[in-house]
Amino acid sequence: MFSSLTVILTITLYMAVLFGIAQLVERRIATRGEGFKSPWVYCLSLAVYHTSWTFYGSVGFAASSGLQFLGVYLGAILGIAFWWITLRRMVFAKEIFRITSIADFISTRYNRSETIAALVTLIALLGVLPYIALQLKAVVASFQLITDNDSSPMGWGLSGLLITLFMVAFTIMFGMRRLDPTERHQGMMTALAAECLVKLIAFITIGLFVSFSLFDGFDDITERLFDQGFERVVQVSGTSNSGAMWLTLIILSFAAIQNLPRMFHVAVVENADHKHIKTAIWVLPLYMILINLFVVPIAAGGLLMGLPQESADYYVLLLPQLAGNNALTLLAFIGGFSAATGMIIVTTMTLSTMASNHLILPVLERMPACRFIKPFLLQIRWLLAAMILLGSYGFAIEFTDSYILVAIGLISFVAVLQFTPALLGGLFWNRGNSAGALAGLLAGFLMWIYTLMVPAVISHGWLPESILNEGLFGFSLLRPEALFGFDEIGSIPHSVFWTLLVNISFYIFGSLLYSPHKAERNLSTEFLCAMKPAPTQRARPTGLDRYIPLDDKLNEAQTLLETYLNIDKTKDALLQITEDLQVTGKSHIAIIELLEFHRMLEHVLAGSIGAASAHKAMESGIRYNPREAADLKALYSHLAVELTQQRMPGYEDFNDSETGSQSYGLINNLQNKIKKHEQTIRIQDKQIEDLEARLEARYQEVFRTRLETQKVRQENEMLKLQIENSLMIEKPLDAEAPPFKK
Repeated sequence: MFSSLTVILTITLYMAVLFGIAQLVERRIATRGEGFKSPWVYCLSLAVYHTSWTFYGSVGFAASSGLQFLGVYLGAILGIAFWWITLRRMVFAKEIFRITSIADFISTRYNRSETIAALVTLIALLGVLPYIALQLKAVVASFQLITDNDSSPMGWGLSGLLITLFMVAFTIMFGMRRLDPTERHQGMMTALAAECLVKLIAFITIGLFVSFSLFDGFDDITERLFDQGFERVVQVSGTSNSGAMWLTLIILSFAAIQNLPRMFHVAVVENADHKHIKTAIWVLPLYMILINLFVVPIAAGGLLMGLPQESADYYVLLLPQLAGNNALTLLAFIGGFSAATGMIIVTTMTLSTMASNHLILPVLERMPACRFIKPFLLQIRWLLAAMILLGSYGFAIEFTDSYILVAIGLISFVAVLQFTPALLGGLFWNRGNSAGALAGLLAGFLMWIYTLMVPAVISHGWLPESILNEGLFGFSLLRPEALFGFDEIGSIPHSVFWTLLVNISFYIFGSLLYSPHKAERNLSTEFLCAMKPAPTQRARPTGLDRYIPLDDKLNEAQTLLETYLNIDKTKDALLQITEDLQVTGKSHIAIIELLEFHRMLEHVLAGSIGAASAHKAMESGIRYNPREAADLKALYSHLAVELTQQRMPGYEDFNDSETGSQSYGLINNLQNKIKKHEQTIRIQDKQIEDLEARLEARYQEVFRTRLETQKVRQENEMLKLQIENSLMIEKPLDAEAPPFKK
């Protein structure tokens, strides 16, 4: 047992070390002007997927259902295997559109719909908020277990509130000190990677202790399991519906590895180089294998040591504590604390960003009297983070004795599963549109509420049990856990089946029946083009007349930015844009430079308030005079003709006013065409260099041949001279000889 003060001081010291690491990294970046280029921090931070549900819950799952817990990780590994196809496309789109969250990504794909963004945010809040409560419950319960507090291990009170307030402070310090969430939090990511290493080391250490200190290895544990009748721990299936549960777990984890708000933020928003995904594809599955190696031995060890099965979630803590090993007990607590806090910090930061951008900000835009609040958006996010964590704390208190916290991880996974049709459909299906996405998300969300949340509320006594037993309005076919007589497979598989069925059906039929307007079709095509790898270029040559006063456009942009950002941030952003465009100090700019200026301006806003809100702000705050509008139309028509051969199915004529806000895709396509020509020129230059090298070699060969020929000719001449000299010497000798007489 430890005193409460000792544990609190240990937690404080541990988080101070992590914060120090984060600060050192941020200071190094500020000093050197560059961040880490190694993929290891990125890959290790992705292990935030493993929460206290993994650290504690997997052992409890194994103690009751055997190897079925592996389904949560088999599906995730399967999803990771497709990351080079799926995740890489998301990263490319994030770079072009300055995506800040999964709600921002889905809404941007579907015509920057604020309604879709708000719906995704609501689903994430209602679905993930109880999951945060589970993390708080795990931290408080583990705190109670290792301290000498006389209260129940599951008790709440001052310790729970204190830990929740700690989480609020840590979340703000680590991830919410800046407004722009698209600025990479390399300090936070490094601290998160350190936490992931700590929880892995802690779990493996406890596993080795149980396997080789409390017992004589795996064979000894297995033999005792069968002798004492606990063979279910190592069985693949133990219930009649285990097949359906296995399939359900695989589907849920396949979606969760990229749909969970924290996973999207770490994997997409914090990605600095899409090539790091290649390393993550094998590093993260290896991490999953290592952290699950000792789940079964720990679960078996707890049962064999006589610990109650209802406490199986905390065998990781109870076994070293039972053995009297205080050091390992504290290490296990720190490991579980790391698993919980990593999830809490990233998830709370992401949810507060989504809520401020897609719920609070649109309301402020529609209420002129409240617009003075917009410059305080960062402080609003701090308040939202506190409300989210305190709300989770209250949820955990209210439902502590309910079954909902036992299965809350899977319930949250089913909630974020509703993003899958719109997300994957948006990546690969160009016919998917905003009507289909909205219909699918809403139908799936309502079905999730009815099939999972309503039974949970009924079990808590807030609704009559007649709904559960007799069905809504007395119709037996509308029973929440047995819709249309489809039962006996378990509540989670039942909900997954119906939510996916209605979600996919509404998404497909809604997309096929609704004909989107031209602006949405253009944006969809632009978005799909953005998900292809293409080199970027910061400033573009124009070749057009510069007649637009730059100061007027800067003043207009400054007025717009200062609505959301402070004065210093606004000045820095405008200075950076003018430098990137290479127009600093110029009095006038061309129309295509103005177009690029507005594109960069929208990206700055998107990083702070989300792509959908930024686009709406640009539409309401930026104006073109008649000459500029006419030049834009002419420019779009010219670009459309030039890009006819490269146009994807679904592109329409751009020679109308609707295209004013959808022009950037054309410029990107034109740039790609220029890049292809440049690549062709480089290839031809290389061929010319090769030909010149071959010609030079030929010249040298001819020169050597000439030298050899000249040398041979000289040798022949010398040989002739030698022969002639020898003949002349012989003739006088013949003349002096006496005449021959017969």
